[in-house]
Amino acid sequence: MKISTLLFGLVASTLSAVPLVAIAQQPIVIKFSHVVANDTPKGQGAEFFAKRASELTKGKVKVEVYANSTLYKDKEELEALQLGAVQMLAPSLAKFGPLGVKEFEVFDLPYIFDNYAELHKVTQGAIGKNLLKKLEPKGVTGLAYWDNGFKSFSANTPILMPDDLKGLKMRIQSSKVLEAQMRALKSIPQVMAFSEVYQALQTGVVDGTENPISNLYTQKFYEVQKHLALTDHGYLGYAVIVNKKFWDGLPADVRGQVEQAMKEATDFANKVAKEDADKQLELVKKSGKTEVHVPTAAERLAFKKALVPVHKQMESRIGKDLIQSVYKETGFDPSKF
Repeated sequence: MKISTLLFGLVASTLSAVPLVAIAQQPIVIKFSHVVANDTPKGQGAEFFAKRASELTKGKVKVEVYANSTLYKDKEELEALQLGAVQMLAPSLAKFGPLGVKEFEVFDLPYIFDNYAELHKVTQGAIGKNLLKKLEPKGVTGLAYWDNGFKSFSANTPILMPDDLKGLKMRIQSSKVLEAQMRALKSIPQVMAFSEVYQALQTGVVDGTENPISNLYTQKFYEVQKHLALTDHGYLGYAVIVNKKFWDGLPADVRGQVEQAMKEATDFANKVAKEDADKQLELVKKSGKTEVHVPTAAERLAFKKALVPVHKQMESRIGKDLIQSVYKETGFDPSKF
């Protein structure tokens, strides 16, 4: 009787160990949700990150990428991350104002960056790091900034001067800065989810929008917009963020490997952003569906004079000290406008 009991115990313990081994071998899954197409800089960066995370962790981490709002629309995804329904996002920087971290709206200020060199002094320096730390009380850890590009205005009527946007219903992201920007142009700002924009442009619910070339091209907005002005008036970028509890719970060695994958993906995504914009602009021109206008120096100056006063209007919201620190980093002088 004792032998049979012992044998039974051995068999039972062996069987019970099988699922434990299987569980131990299961990869850590990171659901990475975003709202744009796979062939955008963000989409390509997410896929590159997924590949490198798997390689560097030797399969311990599996990143599942969900593109084009297949899991959540841009209004829903931050709450999903905070609840742990997804582990990783790369929302546009404008999304953090509604989350309660209004300082990120400094990136929405029109003409605060003239080029990528100025921008990267901020995103890759102390200012950028300090801004990401402000997300932690919200249960969010910021990992990196990814570029999309500089925005241009599009509409179905020519855009040469600021007055050409007067009275037009212009789609924007949810951002008080972007609202103020459109009102400075005497446009009517329309907050709308990114996934709804094509149909809204097609049906005339909105007259125009502002987007980097990658969004204009990959979402086929150029099919339903007759005119594009390369104003480069604002920056659209993303912060790659992760659920803080999930991130802090990763084994230290795995977290280090994932951080390395993110660093490589950031370099890749930012390189793609610049290269793709140049290629896609040529494709938009070749389509013959959108007439592309390059503003003259006088036209660009007119847009700057119309829009730079928004910086002063937003000091109480974003923080005067923060805006001044960006000026100091980039060499921007608002008094010229």
